Amino acid sequence: MLIWLLRHGMTSLGEEKRYQGRLDTGLSALGRRALRQAPFQPGRLYISPLLRAEETAAILFPEIQPRVAADLREMDFGAFEGKNWLELEKDGEYRTWVAGGCLDPCPGGEDKAGYTQRVCAAFEALVEESLSQGETEIAVVAHGGTQMAVLERWGDDPREYWQWQRACGCGWLLDTDPWPERLHVREEVCLTR
Repeated sequence: MLIWLLRHGMTSLGEEKRYQGRLDTGLSALGRRALRQAPFQPGRLYISPLLRAEETAAILFPEIQPRVAADLREMDFGAFEGKNWLELEKDGEYRTWVAGGCLDPCPGGEDKAGYTQRVCAAFEALVEESLSQGETEIAVVAHGGTQMAVLERWGDDPREYWQWQRACGCGWLLDTDPWPERLHVREEVCLTR
């Protein structure tokens, strides 16, 4: 089965390099203009429950009714959400979090291990469901963190977590052969103008 693992379009918070996490922001005008309808139609479309993923999916796949997978939502950055690194650079908790490789929980938020476990369990469930029902091609519209978590766990090209993230509106074409051990990374894709 082919899987299009795509990141949502640009938001105003993204334009300002702010942590979005669970903040339910929609696409910016720039984000809407940058996206184009996908030149393919998957049998199923899964999305994060956040508005930016929903709006992206409506532009990329206007004919397909998405299925919401709640646990594909972005990492909860807690007290850091809505702020950028310049506003946080003197914050002791932020500096400690960054110095620790961003692995520990953000104040009031998630840690990387818990986030990755949540996202990977949701992704695995939707892949298993699609395979069991004979799907040959699906799309997942979610977040940069979703891409990184899934491909750090299953990608057949050994890379560090941060190296899997793609720009807004971009992502990866994957093949489930040899699922469930790995995902074969076919190519990078961008559905932007």
